[in-house]
Amino acid sequence: MTPRLIADYQCHNAESPLWHSQQQKLYWTDIPTGRMFRYDPKSDRSEQVYSGESVGAFTIQEDGSLLLFKARGAIARWQAGKETVLIPELPEERETRFNDVIADPQGRVFCGTMPTPQRLGRLYRLDRDGTITQLLDGIGCSNGIAFSRDRQAMYYTDSPQREIYCFAYDEATGAIGDRQIYITTPENEGVPDGLTMDAEGYLWSARWDGSHLFRYNPDGEEVLRLPLPAKKVSSVTFGGKDCTDIFITTAGGSDRAENGKGAGGVYTINLGIQGIPEFYSRIAI
Repeated sequence: MTPRLIADYQCHNAESPLWHSQQQKLYWTDIPTGRMFRYDPKSDRSEQVYSGESVGAFTIQEDGSLLLFKARGAIARWQAGKETVLIPELPEERETRFNDVIADPQGRVFCGTMPTPQRLGRLYRLDRDGTITQLLDGIGCSNGIAFSRDRQAMYYTDSPQREIYCFAYDEATGAIGDRQIYITTPENEGVPDGLTMDAEGYLWSARWDGSHLFRYNPDGEEVLRLPLPAKKVSSVTFGGKDCTDIFITTAGGSDRAENGKGAGGVYTINLGIQGIPEFYSRIAI
C-alpha cells in the first residue's frame, strides 16, 4: 500500500497523467512551468519532452499525437516535438486556461476552463469537426471527468464545491442531462481533483490538500484511501501492459516544507485492480 516514486522533477503542479498505449509510456504536464514529461516503465526512466506555453491538459489522438489544451482556449496538436495550432484562442477564455479534459468514446473532447477574476469556470465539448459547444457555466474549478463503464453516465468534478456530479450521457450525440450530486467530500479533508474509472465501475479521485487518493464504489461510498507523501494529490490514471498500474500526480514541489516531502512527484502502485484505457480523441480540423 505504499506508492513508489517514479519521477521527481519537483513539479509545481504535475497534472493530467495519461497512459499512451501505443508507446507504452506515461505522459503528464507541469502546468505553471510549461513543461511536459514522459515515463518509460521498461527502462524506469523519465524525460522532459516539451517546454513552452503551459498545457492545462491533453488527450491522445488516434494517430498517436497529443492534443494540447492551453491558455486563452488555444488547442494545438503536438507530435515528436512539432506543434500545430488548431484553434488559436476562444475569445471568451482569453483571461484563463483549460484545465482537465477527457476524450469520450466517439473521439470528442470534454474540456473545462479555470475561473477568471470576473466569472467562474465553464465546461465545453469539442466535437470531431472542431465545433465547440458550451455545456456548463458557473463552475468553481472545472476538474476530473470520467465515463461510466456502460457509457450511460459522465462524472465531473467541481473542486471548490467539494462535489463530484453525475450526468446522464448520450454517446451518440455527446449531450449531457441534468446535474446530480454523486459524491460530496468532507470539509477539512481537501477538495476532489482529477479522477478516473476502473473496470469494476469504481471511481478513483485525487484529493488536493487531502494527501490521499480515494476509491468509491458505484453507490458513491468510500472503500479505500491511499496515502501519499504530498499534501496536494492532483490526478490519477491507469496504465501499464495490462492496465493495472495506477499512476498518481502531485503538486507543491516548489515548497516541500509546506506541501510534504514528496510534493511534486509522480508515483505508481499496482493493487491488482484493472483500469479502463482512456479513449482516443479524433479531432480532425
